Amino acid sequence: MKHRAARIACPGRGVLGGHLLAIGRGWWLVAGILVCAATAAFGADRAIPKAAMPEEVGIQGAALRALDEDIVKGKYGFVDSLLVARCGRVAFERFYEHDYVAAYGERAGHKGPMNAHGSGPYDYFDARFHPYFQGSQLHSLQSVTKTITALIIGIAITRGDFHAPLSRPVLDYFQSVPVRNADERKARMTLEHLLTMTSGLDWNEDAPYQSGQNTAAALESAADWIQFAIDRPMAAEPGTVFAYSSGVSELLAHVFVRETGRDIEDYARQALFEPLDIREEHWKKTPTGLTDTEGGLYLRSEDLAKIGLLLLGDGSWKGRRIVSAEWIRNMVSPHVDTGADYRYGFQIWLRPGGSPGGWIWSARGFGGQYLLVVPDRELVLVATGWNILERSAIEREALDRVRAATSPGACRRQ
Repeated sequence: MKHRAARIACPGRGVLGGHLLAIGRGWWLVAGILVCAATAAFGADRAIPKAAMPEEVGIQGAALRALDEDIVKGKYGFVDSLLVARCGRVAFERFYEHDYVAAYGERAGHKGPMNAHGSGPYDYFDARFHPYFQGSQLHSLQSVTKTITALIIGIAITRGDFHAPLSRPVLDYFQSVPVRNADERKARMTLEHLLTMTSGLDWNEDAPYQSGQNTAAALESAADWIQFAIDRPMAAEPGTVFAYSSGVSELLAHVFVRETGRDIEDYARQALFEPLDIREEHWKKTPTGLTDTEGGLYLRSEDLAKIGLLLLGDGSWKGRRIVSAEWIRNMVSPHVDTGADYRYGFQIWLRPGGSPGGWIWSARGFGGQYLLVVPDRELVLVATGWNILERSAIEREALDRVRAATSPGACRRQ
């Protein structure tokens, strides 16, 4: 079928107009929502191989089409993309266009818990920066950034650029900086406690962001995020209580600079992004110019899937060792019970599932950003969206639907 009176571009790129009805690789209009299929031409030299049909990698295509239809109908709110990869090949990829100026524009530029500084990169209602970065295909990953930060630290350890053991006290990196509430418990806080969210610092990130009680919102309103985080009083002995904290994830950026002498974004470009042929990224900075490791990274969906495949490959990519298998095993091992239906590794959530005693690895970000890996099925699922005022059920439902449509057993290698 042919395009009619349409001027289009892929997500975040250019103008959408006219009426479009096209089937296959490209755009089509379904139920009033503009949908973009992955194109073979864009980035073909750096893309993950594509399966001609989902059944080639043991996934029922009808189930993926049914999930796609539910997304288009709005069952899961604002979903921007869905990508499913199995056996190292992309079985399904779709983009869904939404008008975020219409959805959130009236709230943009007004200071509040989700917009501490007025219009700009930390105004979550500003369509120039969220969910896509300034008209590009780069999508905000929010707290999926945390998982990638832990991966980069592991790469630096593997390459011999990060020498400190994980037992090193965090206060060793603040010897020239006054630290408030520096009691004996804070002196016992180590790098491993930061990675596992068991720092003992007083932090409440369970409250809604708009409530005014969320400590992460207070962090983002601070002039110096590192000082804000390290100055927090202690609420527990380090290593004893899980408390999800964007502040401790940001402390890792400070530690990385002090330990390696390198900014973590610059290091990631050389040691992670270039080896994986990730040529485009954006990483926000804090008010002091430090890289935002708690939620500031933007990537394309397919490039995020590469991160999942790297985890699935025990740290190897196309035969090249990027990070040690030992670090990957430590990252995705349960270090602490979160008190819910999840355990926590190194900056990554672990949900029981897959083979008996197995885990589904889940990098999760505010607004509906997910990188989900099911090791026993060699399955990677990426979803992005911008449900910032209410949660979507897509994480569990989409993964459960895809898993149910996936044949058990190992992939067949050609």
